[in-house]
Amino acid sequence: MSDTQDRIPTTCPSCSPELETVHEVLSPGGGALTVRCGECGHVHKIQPEREREVTLDVVVSQEGESFTANVTTPEDETVAVGDEFLLETEEVLATVRVTSVEVGDDRRVEEAPADEVRTVWTREVDNVAVDVTIHPKDGRRDDSRSVTVYVPGDYEFAVGAVEEFGDDEFEVDAFVVRGDATGYRRDRYEHEGDTVLAKDAKRVYAFDQTTSAWSAW
Repeated sequence: MSDTQDRIPTTCPSCSPELETVHEVLSPGGGALTVRCGECGHVHKIQPEREREVTLDVVVSQEGESFTANVTTPEDETVAVGDEFLLETEEVLATVRVTSVEVGDDRRVEEAPADEVRTVWTREVDNVAVDVTIHPKDGRRDDSRSVTVYVPGDYEFAVGAVEEFGDDEFEVDAFVVRGDATGYRRDRYEHEGDTVLAKDAKRVYAFDQTTSAWSAW
């Protein structure tokens, strides 16, 4: 057992029937715990409190489509934008990220206790689609084009790095971070060596590096 499981606060019928004291957990049994009072050494049994849970509706966005599932969580758990959790249903097993939290009156908030949440909006982050805007080598923006690359969520893009996907080869120039990503200090990065995980990237900007002549078509 861990330290938190070895010792728990509870009342002692011998020396402290009104106030909780620290007790050592000796052994579980028959649905009850056998504990020893840390103050007087009295050994007795207690019935542990069952953690109250709530079931939440979860909407998952996946490859441009969406489906609804349910998850069970402790009622005092905080649900916040940016949280990630493993969603397991008959249809899918995937890691999803919270993109929005809906509470009463159809309000969207950044976070809320689970028992106040009506719907959790999420997107899959195991495998993601990243939009890339590719500029010609000469920098002309009018002839830029967009492609979508499909990569694992933990795939890393770095400013200055050359990437190759099928017939497309490009050098990363900058990237914009999604609003639900955490751990970033700003929305846009464009300095050599700046990195972003694919699941955190809203869009990547790059310069064409293909050997064939540039074509806007």
